[in-house]
Order: sequence, then C-alpha cells, then structure tokens
Amino acid sequence: MAFKHLLSGRRGAVATITINRPDDRNALSTETVGELRQALAEAKADREVRVMVITGAGKVFCAGADLNSFRREQPELERYFQRRQLADLFLEMTELGKPTLARINGHALAGGFGLVASCDLAIAVDDAQFGMPEVNVGVFPMMIMAIVFRNLPRKAAMELMLTGKRIDTAEATRLGLINRHVPAERLDGEVDALADELAKKSPIGMKLGLEAFYKMQDMSFPSAIAYLQDQLALLSLSDDLKEGVTAFFEKREPRFTGR
Repeated sequence: MAFKHLLSGRRGAVATITINRPDDRNALSTETVGELRQALAEAKADREVRVMVITGAGKVFCAGADLNSFRREQPELERYFQRRQLADLFLEMTELGKPTLARINGHALAGGFGLVASCDLAIAVDDAQFGMPEVNVGVFPMMIMAIVFRNLPRKAAMELMLTGKRIDTAEATRLGLINRHVPAERLDGEVDALADELAKKSPIGMKLGLEAFYKMQDMSFPSAIAYLQDQLALLSLSDDLKEGVTAFFEKREPRFTGR
C-alpha cells in the first residue's frame, strides 16, 4: 500500500517504517496514525518480515500528537474516536508477534515518547531528548500513561509527567526507556546489526514469546507461571525448536522456517 505520511522499505527480513512529516516534526496526525496501523497490519501478515524498525524523517523522531487537532472545530465525540486510533496502535504493537525496534534519530516527545516505550527495543542518537510536555499546554499524557508506567519506575514517570521536563539519552538509558545511545554516524550500523540479529531467530519462537510476554503482564503470578508453562509446551511442538536443538548439537547455525 502507498502511504501519504510514511515511507516504507525492506532489507531482507527487516521492514522499516519512517514517519515522513519532517516539516511538522513527524507529528502523529489521525491520518498518520491510521497509516502506521496499516503498516503494522501488513508487516504482521507478511511471513517474510521478521523485524520492524520504526523511525522518523529529518532531525526529530516524533513530536507527538498534532496540536492542530485541539484547535480544529469538530464534534468532541468525533475527536474522541479519532484519538482511539492511537490507543489501538499501541495495542496492535503488542500483538504484532515480531520484534519492534525504534531507531531514534532525534527528539521523542509526548506521543513520540509513547511510541518509543511501545517498541520492544530502542537505540537513540546521542543528542536525542525525551519528554512528556503535555502538562505545559494544559493537557496530560493520558494516551500514553499506561505504556509509560510499564516501562519506567513510578516516581521517575511521575516527575516527567508532572513537570513536563525533558531528559537526555543517558538518563533515558538509566531509566530503561531505551537500550543504548550512539553517535549519529553509528546509528544506522547499530540499528542494522541488532535488527539482523533479531531476524536470525525463530519466527515462531519470537511470536509465541512476545505474545506470552505481553499477556502475562496482566496475570497474577500463579496464573502467569501456569500460562507460561503451557506456552513452552506449545512451542515444543514447533519444527523450529527441533531444528534449533539439532543445530546446537551438530554445531551449526539453525535454519528456522517459522513452523
């Protein structure tokens, strides 16, 4: 599918989606969010895609929601359902069944902060900044709060939300929002290397593993243990697990098929 606000590309088993609104700081308009959801759906359906990289065009990763939506004259109920698209996007990212990697080329603010938190892994350029400045314009990060609290310590998340202040990549790494940060000239190499490493893993193992990770978060501890045992039994039926074990004993690289 051709997109208006996104660029899409493939390199082997790695799909890359670029939010292409640099003049608007890659803001998440309703149309842009809809296209991101469509891109996720296409990646989920494509057996050849094993990893999804999400990035932004220009010098900003994503500045969050398009503030023009707050100024536009429209029925509030209509605006409510448009915002629901962002919630659906975050939910669908947990259901992709393939690892998502944020290539953070610049600042990630508000909804962009939430987009980073929604990705399984994240690598940022050294001078990127992160923040939830919604409170500074009389709003609050309602749409990303649940994701933020699953990624950051409570008091740290509270301070960022209540003050609207920004943090640098060193602090974002310390808090666990991103995996690491690198100089700009190394960003592509680091992202490609990690994406390629992920793409070599068993697709069925990744799918069941990611599904289990996100589902067990909302379970009680006893329920999670029982559920994970069942998922291991299910994974044990796969051809990929048998191939992986065989390859280990034969001292060779496994040839995973996703079955």
